Amino acid sequence: MGLYAVVVAALLVTLTLALIRAFKGPTVFDRALAGNAIGTVSMLLLAIFQFIAERPEFVDLAIVYGLLNVIGTIAVQKFFRYGDLGEPGDDAPSTEERA
Repeated sequence: MGLYAVVVAALLVTLTLALIRAFKGPTVFDRALAGNAIGTVSMLLLAIFQFIAERPEFVDLAIVYGLLNVIGTIAVQKFFRYGDLGEPGDDAPSTEERA
């Protein structure tokens, strides 16, 4: 249990530093990167707590959270770059163009 406590303390310090960067980042991209780091640290905390509770079969939840974190970060970066996430079917030809 002692090693888990050290790991959790280190992750909480990392989470605190990422939160500070997220709120006081010099650019929007620094804030987005801090948001991604917060998601990653949260995923690690979730996995550690699952091992402390001796229920490691729920690590799948941490993996799914990590995948959603990646998708969310990509969506945020796309929004910052293009100003929107796009309309469905923007790249698809219209019915008049197909005929």
